[in-house]
Amino acid sequence: MEQATLSSDAALQKRLGHKFLRPELLVRALTHSSAAPERRPSGDAKSGEAKDAPEIHEDNERFEFLGDAVLELLASEYLVLAFPDWTEGQLSKSRARLVNARTLESAARRLRLGEHLRLGRGEEKTGGRDKQTLLADAFEAVIAAVYLDAGLHSARDVLQRVLFEHAIEERGDSITDSDRKSALQELLQARRQSPAEYRLARASGPDHQKTFEIEVWVEGQCLASGVGSTKKEAEQQAARSALARLALLGSPPADDAGVERARGETNAR
Repeated sequence: MEQATLSSDAALQKRLGHKFLRPELLVRALTHSSAAPERRPSGDAKSGEAKDAPEIHEDNERFEFLGDAVLELLASEYLVLAFPDWTEGQLSKSRARLVNARTLESAARRLRLGEHLRLGRGEEKTGGRDKQTLLADAFEAVIAAVYLDAGLHSARDVLQRVLFEHAIEERGDSITDSDRKSALQELLQARRQSPAEYRLARASGPDHQKTFEIEVWVEGQCLASGVGSTKKEAEQQAARSALARLALLGSPPADDAGVERARGETNAR
């Protein structure tokens, strides 16, 4: 059993592109708090001797804390170097998208971290290997383990391969674009129009996979709508469509008939 675990961790190291000098760091990064109590030795309380007990492993919560800090630093460095013309506001918003739970979960799934987690029986029964929170936290912990094992340079290399490049490719609109909501507000302000208002048009799908449609209204007219897996994402898409429409119009929102046509076109897409 232990040999199988070592073999499995070796496969993970290959996917990471990092061979641990101290493999116990990776073991700890993959040990959820639910598993740690079950891995403590059991035996004669008086003699203090363990009887055929597994090796004690600490859980990964402290590694999550460190990994979060390493991610923030290296994501900031990556964006500053990759996008030299961006403002502080653009960098901050893009960093938040680059290291949010959804993006970290995607990276964890690419590495197949769920297969390697050490979970307690309760978490195992409730599908812990597939939970977004556990996967995102485990990814942070693994980055901390790489950092402790070989330093910032190695952590940077791993993140470049397994997170940053994929995130930019997969979520280019949300990461490489500036904040569309802010851009729309600035345009409306320049035109001396009222700020945009975002309204939820509908929500569909099961709780774990909802889709939201958001409309953006300006001075009593629906200018555009957007769809996304979160309300924030849908708002950004709506703002993006509104900016594109205003650029075509070259003037404040058209009449109601024009608005309805725009809504129909957006919904058709």
